[in-house]
Amino acid sequence: MGHDAHRVPRPARAAGAGDDALDHDVEEVIAAVLTASRMLVGVSARALGRTAPPLTLPQLRALVVLDGRGPVKLAALADALGVNPSTTRRMADRPEAAGSVTRQANPGNRREVVLSLTDRGRGLVAQVLADRHAEIATIVSRLPADRRTGLVEALRALTAAADEPRVAPRPAPPPEPSAP
Repeated sequence: MGHDAHRVPRPARAAGAGDDALDHDVEEVIAAVLTASRMLVGVSARALGRTAPPLTLPQLRALVVLDGRGPVKLAALADALGVNPSTTRRMADRPEAAGSVTRQANPGNRREVVLSLTDRGRGLVAQVLADRHAEIATIVSRLPADRRTGLVEALRALTAAADEPRVAPRPAPPPEPSAP
């Protein structure tokens, strides 16, 4: 399967001067986003690999949603993740076995399942997010300040186009105390 199989169809438009340049610019943006995506997936994979037991990216996504929303019905979590409830049920099996998630019947409707993050699960999410934050901070610190501003604007535009909720900036950790 070649790269063309992954190409998203574009809306039809009238042919005119500059179409080749516009298509080239779009392809350049797509290539840059795919490259950045590969780098960010690598950052996430390394952070996930340091957890015990190791988590998959879909499992982390589920834990992050639970961390942000509190106890959630299985069907609501499936909706938030864009998967069907049976996939979410299977996705929660390993984190539940590891003590990161609890699964209980909804007291108001026994047919519904409610998933909750345990203290261990919250710690796991915090660890992975802190690891990702630290590695991304190292990468971003290599950029000149003027390039960071442009990157923030471009990434905000990209995530807004994808309707991705914004992540609030975290304060920098306090400096390490210097030795006397």
